[in-house]
Formats: sequence, C-alpha cells, structure tokens
Amino acid sequence: MTLNEKVAYIKGLMEGMKLDKENDTVKVLNAVVDVLDDLALSQTNLEDLYDELSWKVDEIDEDLGEAEEFIYGDDDFCCCDDDDDCCEDEDNPFYEVTCGNCGKTICVSEDVLLEGEIECPNCGEILEFDFSDLFDDDEDGECSCGCCDCSDNSDEDLMS
Repeated sequence: MTLNEKVAYIKGLMEGMKLDKENDTVKVLNAVVDVLDDLALSQTNLEDLYDELSWKVDEIDEDLGEAEEFIYGDDDFCCCDDDDDCCEDEDNPFYEVTCGNCGKTICVSEDVLLEGEIECPNCGEILEFDFSDLFDDDEDGECSCGCCDCSDNSDEDLMS
C-alpha cells in the first residue's frame, strides 16, 4: 500500500466513524490527517522527480561514455613512448607489444591479448597473438616448456 493510499484509508476511517466535527479533538485529528495528506502528495511528487532525474542522469552518463570513447579511444591499449610509465599499472597490467609493420610499441591489456588480435592504432595492421604452443592441453594449463613460469618469454614471441 502506498503512502497516499494509507492516508486515504485513515480519512475513510475517520469519515466512517461519524465524529462530531465541532469537537476540538476531532478538529485536531482532521488537521493532522490533512497534514499527512499534504506530506504524502509531496513525497509522491519528489519520487516522480527523482525518477525523472535518474533517467536524465543515465542518459547523460551514456552520452558522456560515448564522448569519452570518441575522444580517448579504446581503454584496452595505449601507445607508449620510451619515457612513459603507462604500462606499469599494477591493478590492470598492460603488456608491451611491438607492431611488426610500423615498429611502434603498444601497451595491451591482458584481456585483449587473450582475445587473440588487435588493430594497431598507428598503422591499422592486425596484430595476432597465438598462445596455443605455450600451454599443454592439460586441464591445469601448465606451460609446455616445463618452466612453471613463462614470464621469461618475451611478448614478441607471443606474436605470430
């Protein structure tokens, strides 16, 4: 039951009781019920305005996301200069990959590497990554070279 319905129920109860409207106590009760009715209407209006505002904020957020994507591009890779530290984010590790076509170094997120390919943002060349020769078909996913830690493999070995 909504707040408006509850106030209407109380009004109906009071009217059904056929109270003497000239009684001071009844006058106070009627005034309290009128205040409750006004508060319930205000609350309903606030809820409607909140819903409309939330919808507008969601629209603005979507538009802003599209604008950010247009301006900043894809967050899954970046172009690094030799003195940049963009690839040293511990929370979201990036791996340096050198494009075989233009020679530029690109920082690529792990998710993109696992997808298998990206387009070089500099020259448009498709860079493919093949991990099939690094892992056994075993369920444990251990490295096939037996080293237990393939961190010694360079990123350039990952490109096919």
